[in-house]
Amino acid sequence: MIEFEPLGDTAIRVSFGNEINETTHKQIQQFIVRLSIEKITEIIEWVPAYTTVAIYYRPEDISYEKLSTLIKKVFAASSHSPDGVARVYEIPVLYGGKTGPDLSYLAKYHHLTEEEVIALHCGQEYLIYMMGFVPGFPYLGGLSPKLTVQRLEHPRPSVAAGSVGIGGNQTGIYPSKVPSGWRILGITPVKLFDITKPSPVLLSAGNYIKFYPIDGAEFVRIKQLAAEDKYKVKTYLKGGEQK
Repeated sequence: MIEFEPLGDTAIRVSFGNEINETTHKQIQQFIVRLSIEKITEIIEWVPAYTTVAIYYRPEDISYEKLSTLIKKVFAASSHSPDGVARVYEIPVLYGGKTGPDLSYLAKYHHLTEEEVIALHCGQEYLIYMMGFVPGFPYLGGLSPKLTVQRLEHPRPSVAAGSVGIGGNQTGIYPSKVPSGWRILGITPVKLFDITKPSPVLLSAGNYIKFYPIDGAEFVRIKQLAAEDKYKVKTYLKGGEQK
């Protein structure tokens, strides 16, 4: 059931229930598409999350009550909005070693070989539910239950930008150097966030990530190309061919 409620005095929170799944995510994406079509000028921006959308507006230009009425109409029409075209980003990862210090732990924890852990981690297309925590960080769904693991008892003060980790039943990529309590499996040379670019964030909610393993030489090659702004992440349409 959809619920509307104030979020402070400058926003409305639209809640789509409390279950995190692809059905709820699709509802949110359709709602956002319809919201962009309607172009309600008093709205500043909207921020989607797992099960909610926060809509920020100018209260000096429109009342909460009037905007709520407009948003309810948007929601009623959103089921007829076209589905967005989902793209899958192929993200290279150097697994293990100094930049993947928890790979061996995860293998032992699940009674797997390191190669089996890598194969399982690379065997999924992970839905990007939302972006947040730090600029460019994707919240991903779809991790195999065979790879779930508790977080570190004592978080690391920092992990390198590009670190790929698992925490609980989630996996993700750290776009910048930050503290982390997740188990780090490897590192990607791909830049997820670059403030110098017109569109600084590489990924976006509603698309997918698929990891693939690389060796040290390929990591260095891609990292150098990325530093020179000559590397483009390979993508393909969900359910389609690689582009």
